[in-house]
Amino acid sequence: MTPHPFAYPPGMHVRRHGPAGWGDYSRYRPWLRDEFCFRCVYCLNRERWMDTRRGYQIDHFVPQKLRPDLRSEYDNLLYLCAACNNLKGATLLPDPCATALADCLRFYDNGSVEPVAANSEVGERLIEVLELDQPELIEYRRSKIGAIRSHAIHDRQLYLQEMGFPTNLPDLTEDPPPRNTRPDGVEQSWFALKCAGTPVLVY
Repeated sequence: MTPHPFAYPPGMHVRRHGPAGWGDYSRYRPWLRDEFCFRCVYCLNRERWMDTRRGYQIDHFVPQKLRPDLRSEYDNLLYLCAACNNLKGATLLPDPCATALADCLRFYDNGSVEPVAANSEVGERLIEVLELDQPELIEYRRSKIGAIRSHAIHDRQLYLQEMGFPTNLPDLTEDPPPRNTRPDGVEQSWFALKCAGTPVLVY
């Protein structure tokens, strides 16, 4: 059984990295890319699927206007696609580092999305704010899931391209931060694991 392209990781996200000390929060982009596996934490779109001109954005989980003191705090930063970041705006949504999103909503093979009964209010809020049930988005997911499942059977190389990591994995040793509260995470970065020969084909 191939992994579902739109399956949230089990459990809450536990941050591996802890860079600190930069006033310009954009410096944390390579760390956030690695931290959240090169995909949007909310809609699960991957870098490899998106137009690179649109890019991915750094979101302040607690909005800057509410907590300007957290503007450059790594643990307040998330990695989102442009659409989710724009729709979220200053709205407070569940923190994937404090809430298991897999327990709140679920994507199906036909592209639809539904709240999980145990946390239906949270799931419904995510769907509403991020417009995850828009017909165009449902059709996009249905088509993407179908294509990836077909590649898994008929074209292994295309499957690995769709479900694998991007080619430009960030080397987190190139631009070390002034401080790092979780230094062991650098050795667990996807670039370091690749250099060590750890076989990570799909995620």
